[in-house]
Amino acid sequence: MSEAKARKLASYSLNLCADYYQIHIEDEEFDDDFPDDWGNQLVTNKIAVAPGIVGVGTARNMTVPIQLDLLDRGSEDEFDSWDHVVEASLDVPSGKIAILGCTAYFPDATRISVKPGSYRVRIYSRGLAGLSKDGLEGDDYYHIVIWSQAYSPTSVLKRWSAS
Repeated sequence: MSEAKARKLASYSLNLCADYYQIHIEDEEFDDDFPDDWGNQLVTNKIAVAPGIVGVGTARNMTVPIQLDLLDRGSEDEFDSWDHVVEASLDVPSGKIAILGCTAYFPDATRISVKPGSYRVRIYSRGLAGLSKDGLEGDDYYHIVIWSQAYSPTSVLKRWSAS
């Protein structure tokens, strides 16, 4: 990564319903072909990946706050203020990224226009331990950062443990 500071190309503040404890970031033309281990990926690493889609594992099965930033490049960050940080690659041949809850009405999804190609998606999560006893209320917060980058394997940069 470059020493120059990454520049925001677009920024979105969203509140998305995380049905089944997940949010999807996908190529607009993703064909809904989920791998058999999708749920296990989400539980194990709070991220799931298949061609054309990245799933974000959330702490609540409710509406959650998300900040999404499209950057001109990746950035070197400190993870001290975050509970969990993961990243994965996402191919976007259509030139449009959609972000939505897994059961949301797809035509209403937020869309981001990008140059067709490969992107890196980094998900920062915090407040994971701050849920109410019934799991309906919480301080969980998700920051998703996307930038153009050639494919590289999925990575857990900081792992959160409930214990």
